[in-house]
Amino acid sequence: MTVTNRQSGTNVHEIAEGIYRINTPVMIEGAGGFSFNQYLIVDDEPLLCHTGPRRMFPLVREAVTSVLPIERLRYIALSHVEADECGSLNEWLDAAPRSAPLCGTVAAMVSIGDLADRAPRALADGELLRLGKHSVRWFDTPHLPHAWECGFLMEERTSTLLCGDLFTQGGADLPPVTESDILGPSEAFRHKMDYFSHTKNARAMLERLASTNPATLACMHGSAWRGDGAKLLRALADALSA
Repeated sequence: MTVTNRQSGTNVHEIAEGIYRINTPVMIEGAGGFSFNQYLIVDDEPLLCHTGPRRMFPLVREAVTSVLPIERLRYIALSHVEADECGSLNEWLDAAPRSAPLCGTVAAMVSIGDLADRAPRALADGELLRLGKHSVRWFDTPHLPHAWECGFLMEERTSTLLCGDLFTQGGADLPPVTESDILGPSEAFRHKMDYFSHTKNARAMLERLASTNPATLACMHGSAWRGDGAKLLRALADALSA
């Protein structure tokens, strides 16, 4: 792990081949420790997944620069429209002149086509985008865990699911990658601050994600996780049905 800003504690760690977790720990009044993660896929057409909140842009920019020149970025991806997903989207588009927003068709239609300073590259459900050695496939997951436009990217070469707000863990001092239980901590966090929509289609969507057999889950808050991702996603479906 490389610390790129000692004052904030922002750090970078390679969680899978060519995929870097950028992490900034924070303390939130009344909620305690928390963290914001972005994921950088280094390839011919590099992709940054999640921008972080707008005020965090200088920290994330500094971290990305430690891995590659920002000008090389081709895609700025988001799961859904929320400050930690795309709050600094236009700052990134300005810093990386070749880049474009990357999102699902619903997000492009209802929000990003208007909010972003450049037109988005919209991915249809199941569509594959090649970055070079890596490829990402988009899965529509409306209202899982929240937002009509929500969806996730699966990086197929490394079997890494960029799973956004699924398995959110509280805490500001967590390891970059863990093989320990994250379902228990994430469920405890969910029960304190329920951010799930409880869509009736949750189990079917989680089963579809499980069928991709992810080996790494790239969570937006807390540690990334390594192991039998299909089993863990099905366990989450069971927990949501309980």
